[in-house]
Amino acid sequence: MSTDRIPVMIPWLGEEEAKAASDAVLSGWVAQGPRVAAFEQAFAERVGAEHGIAVSSCTTALHLALVALGIGPGDEVVVPSLSFIATANAVRYVGAEPVFADVDPATGNLTAATVDAVRFPRTKAVLVVHQGGVPADVHSLRAACAEWDLPLVEDAACAIGSTVGGKPVGQGALIAAWSFHPRKLVTTGEGGMITTDDAEWAARLRRLREHGMNASAAERHSSSKPVLESYLEVGYNYRMTDVQAAIGLVQLGKLDAMIARRRELAARYDALLRDVPGLTPVRDPEHGQSNFQSYWVLLDEDFPVGRDDLLAALAEAGVSARRGIMASHLEPAYEGHPGVPLPVTERISRDSLILPLFHTLTEAQQDRVVAALREQARR
Repeated sequence: MSTDRIPVMIPWLGEEEAKAASDAVLSGWVAQGPRVAAFEQAFAERVGAEHGIAVSSCTTALHLALVALGIGPGDEVVVPSLSFIATANAVRYVGAEPVFADVDPATGNLTAATVDAVRFPRTKAVLVVHQGGVPADVHSLRAACAEWDLPLVEDAACAIGSTVGGKPVGQGALIAAWSFHPRKLVTTGEGGMITTDDAEWAARLRRLREHGMNASAAERHSSSKPVLESYLEVGYNYRMTDVQAAIGLVQLGKLDAMIARRRELAARYDALLRDVPGLTPVRDPEHGQSNFQSYWVLLDEDFPVGRDDLLAALAEAGVSARRGIMASHLEPAYEGHPGVPLPVTERISRDSLILPLFHTLTEAQQDRVVAALREQARR
């Protein structure tokens, strides 16, 4: 067994992020403050949105998005089962029920047709995921949702820097949620963002993340006069810190280089795996480009070993791969949850795995990953 283990992901963090975090600490302002505001503005500009609202995670971003839309008990929200379980859980947080839809086999994303198949009278919203950075065909989905008079929420957790029709994912979205977890291209350790073009929603979302307060802590502390705040509705403590935002601003400046490097590595994987039988790598869809937050491969049904055995063989060779995207409806948390058959979701979840991909991945390491796959394909 190799002692030089290749991880599945390493965040691109360095001295610049360390200094930014240190400067925030030394400033004396470590909670939500001016750096959060700067990060919100820079992020919104990057994705082509009018407003950014920084929060504590993408999960809390999804929760607040559904609160802003007025989704609640008795309502249903169409979601992909093929997603991290937080997507479905956020629907339950507001007392509504997720309705699982199947996905496109090439992209792993919802389509207008798969949504329409599970659209019922109680459906009040659709929540699409840009899975693993592969952009969903939101132009078709937005048109369909407009026809159905349903709001479309975009879970863009993995998709910063991906594009649809040459435009950034998030541009033109009614409301979108983003993640800064270390597995994402831009990380703040933990953290999230909501983007929208609606000024009234943005103002309410800023209140909701801070206990429903009508004056933020930053506004109160910067005022030369006493500010007596009011709490307009039941809110939450979903704030981001200035330390996190300071790191995020540095990370955002690296984004173009991150995407270029990841796409270069993905193209090299494509070339190296071209003659390995039984593997179908993730590809750019016709309607856009991926940031390759994840590079996954789907095993053909006649591949010599099953996915879990392949993961074990890769681990033995010193390669840290991961299972592909989960099927939420198969998890114990959703046992007995009613739904339609989801054959594509179950096939992708069962037979896919995520390969190592990070900024400092070397050609030699990539060659080792492919050699380990090739060996198993020959069994």
